[in-house]
Amino acid sequence: MTANEESVPTTVGMVLFPDLTQLDLTGPYEVFARMPSTRVCLLAAALTPVRSERGLTISPDTTLDNAPSLDVLFVPGGPGVSEVMEDEAFLDFLRRQGKQARYITSVCTGALLLGAAGLLRGYRATTHWLSMDLLDKFGAQAVSERVVIDRNRITGGGVTAGIDFAFVVAAELYGERVAREIQLTMEYSPEPPFCSGSPKTAEAELVHQVTAARRDIQKKRRQQVERAASRISPLV
Repeated sequence: MTANEESVPTTVGMVLFPDLTQLDLTGPYEVFARMPSTRVCLLAAALTPVRSERGLTISPDTTLDNAPSLDVLFVPGGPGVSEVMEDEAFLDFLRRQGKQARYITSVCTGALLLGAAGLLRGYRATTHWLSMDLLDKFGAQAVSERVVIDRNRITGGGVTAGIDFAFVVAAELYGERVAREIQLTMEYSPEPPFCSGSPKTAEAELVHQVTAARRDIQKKRRQQVERAASRISPLV
């Protein structure tokens, strides 16, 4: 980024909706809010507090209707994705902002909302491992990686991957040196006590148990994804 560009704040818009997973949002927020010359907007349909899936309420500061043009469009995931996936006004907001945003991004199942808005067709992307097989419904190529960059689309995997994702975004915007400084300031040096944080490392029995427990939820989500995918305008 040039000195001239640095004088103009980067605007990051992070969208809120009921039953989002708060760490999908707050992990990246912590990084974004530490980036130099950056304005972070918390966007929602109204200015009333938004309740996350576990009960934490987050107060938006700007409505979707009053949102400025965004340099970075960010979408978190969570159970609320299923309902918002069929909210045409919300999806239209993503489409409008996606036309001019420098980066279009998501964490976890937020990728399904980008997909429902038609913003992942022809792009490599990732999401939470339980929903990875749904990305192809939106014309995306699913990639089982922590963070995936494909041109100006940057997607992160499930929940905690949002922190790694945000450092990648920071490096893209301001260079690796700035991202490294933020990482050190945050003392981000994870040492998980168990090796069960991914289906690639967790024991097969545990993966089966978690998958079985969410089978009905995932079946319903697949149906919603198929409906959302059917409404996307064909490529011309």
